[in-house]
This record gives sequence, structure tokens and C-alpha cells, in this order.
Amino acid sequence: MRRGYIIAEGRIKEAPEQAGIISVFINPDNGERNYLVNELKIDEHTLSSALDPDEPSRMEFEPEHLALIFKRPRNYSGEDRLLFKVASIGGFLFKDRLVIVMTEDLPLFEGKQFAKVSSLNEVALRLIYRSITHFLEHLKVINMLADEIEQKISHAMENRLLLNMFTLEKSLVYYVNAINSNGAVLEKLKMNAGKIGFSAFELELLDDITIENSQCLRQADIYANILANLMDARVSIVSNNLSIIMKTLTIITLLIMVPTFVVSLFSMNVPLPLNQHLLTSFWIIFGMCILAVAMVIIIWKYKKW
Repeated sequence: MRRGYIIAEGRIKEAPEQAGIISVFINPDNGERNYLVNELKIDEHTLSSALDPDEPSRMEFEPEHLALIFKRPRNYSGEDRLLFKVASIGGFLFKDRLVIVMTEDLPLFEGKQFAKVSSLNEVALRLIYRSITHFLEHLKVINMLADEIEQKISHAMENRLLLNMFTLEKSLVYYVNAINSNGAVLEKLKMNAGKIGFSAFELELLDDITIENSQCLRQADIYANILANLMDARVSIVSNNLSIIMKTLTIITLLIMVPTFVVSLFSMNVPLPLNQHLLTSFWIIFGMCILAVAMVIIIWKYKKW
């Protein structure tokens, strides 16, 4: 699917496909791929990389355009089961147009970042800026979900809850890697600002975006470390609770086995003491059972088991 946009009155507005200076290709089909490769001279490998979610962010200079590949959070769905995934977006900056390639239909030009734009260079930078804010929004959601699951784990140690925590931890690892990868692209853009042709305002915007990305990376690192430490603590708590349960079961087993042994001893079909004392033998054996249990409890307390 293809969409066209123009810059009018400081805003990005939708326009006919052919008239737009900003072209957005969403999961391009074979015909659109041929147009991008043959007409616009976009490298086929770079185009495939822009559609690959596992491709790291990077910047490359081509003969007729600048190729940017950066990371952005994917739209979350209930089927992901608390796994927040990352998608790649390709931006191909020409002198007179900007081509954007991505795998799914994401809201690109929403938010305060696009309240006022004046050039294609600025649009490309603000796309990365919007990606950073999108990461921040998802980080807040992940933190809220982690707090909610933590409260549930405090009352019920279920495997499902622990698996959810592991999934959130895995998501944060993906996010940290993606944000760090975007930071490398920003640094490379800053180093080649003169070659790209950034204005003074765009350089200042690039500095602001770099700072925002660094703060986003630190926040993702903090959440990832906290969640990892929480998982280690939860695993230790589960192991400790299991040990306490096994200890309790062992005590119960011993308390049952000792009187059982006494009763079994006097139930054997051989001559034993008390055979002639039918009236008092039951109470004597019962008293011996109580005494045996008491001795086990006293020894247990003394040894502090």
C-alpha cells in the first residue's frame, strides 16, 4: 500500500500518491518493490533490511539518496501475550522527496513532534523523534504491567505470572538494544551533518533528539535492571517457600511415622508384653505414642530444625 503526503503550512497533509513529496510504502508488494529498486535506485538489500525486524539501525550514503534504517515499537496486540516487539522503518531521503518503507500501518505523523515542520530533513529527524517518544510510552506501559504482576505474585505464586514477568524482561532487552541502535544512527547523522546539509535549526533539533534518546535508553536500562533483580528475588522466594513447605511436610511425616511405628510394633502376631493386660494395654500403648511424639517435638525444638 502506498500513501502520499505534502508539507503545507508547517504541517504534513495527505495528498495524491504521485503529487506527494513524502511517499509511505506499507508492506510493499512486488510491483512497489520494483518501483523502489528500479525507478528510485534503492538498493534491494537495504530495502529488505528496512522490512526486517531483526535488522540493526544504520545509515548509509547512496549515490542519489541517504538511507536510514531505525527501530520503532510495533503495535501491541493481545496475541503477543505481553511481548512487546520492535519493527524496522526505512527512510530514504532524496533532494526533493522522502520515501518511507515499513511493514505495518503505524501512525507516523501524529503527536507534537509534527506540529510544525518545514523541510524533508526535519521530517526525517522528527520520525526518529516520534519513535523515541513511542518507546517511552511503551516503557511506561511495561512498568505498569510489571507493578501489577508483582502485586499478584505477592498473593499467588503461579507459573503464568512468572512467565509474564519473563516475557516483559525479554521485551525490555529488545527495547534496550533497539534504542541503543537508534543512538548509533543519531551519532552518525551528527558526524555527517555537513554532508547531509542540515541547517542550524536541524542541528539543534538533532542534539535534542540525541539527548531524548539517551534518556530513553537510561530509563529502559533502569527498568530492565529492576525487572531482572525482581525476577531473581522472586525465584529465590519461590525456592525458599518450597523449602519451607518440604520442611513442614517432613515434620508432619515424622509425627505420623513415630506413633505408627509404636502401634505397629505391638500389633505383630507374636508374643509381646501387655498381651495379658487387655484392659490397660490400649491406654498404655496410646500413652507411649503420645510420649514418642512429644520426644520428637522436644528434639526438633532443641536442634532448632
